[in-house]
Amino acid sequence: MCYNKNTKIRPMTKGERNRARVRSEFNKEGDVMLDNAVVRNPDHYSRWKIEPITFVMMNSFEFWRGNIIKYASRAGYKKYDNMDMLESEITDLKKVIRYCEMRINELEGEDIL
Repeated sequence: MCYNKNTKIRPMTKGERNRARVRSEFNKEGDVMLDNAVVRNPDHYSRWKIEPITFVMMNSFEFWRGNIIKYASRAGYKKYDNMDMLESEITDLKKVIRYCEMRINELEGEDIL
């Protein structure tokens, strides 16, 4: 989603999200292609009044800060393959902690990773 001061931000309706989830496209080989709406407006981000990427870009946040917002925003709403919802939420929260640790390392002059 692009943003400028004249753009009005509107979350997807439940019906729009459902249609986006159901729609899929197939290429000539029969492989499932991701629908553009699933890529552009996944439920775990589009549930908010302002999507995390829009908020991050509007405020020109650094990479580490943007990732903290991204993972914190989707924690508990995105399910990873081969994980249940609890494991998925814990994974995203651990990612938040990891980006915080990397930033602290940078501030303390240590190896970031």
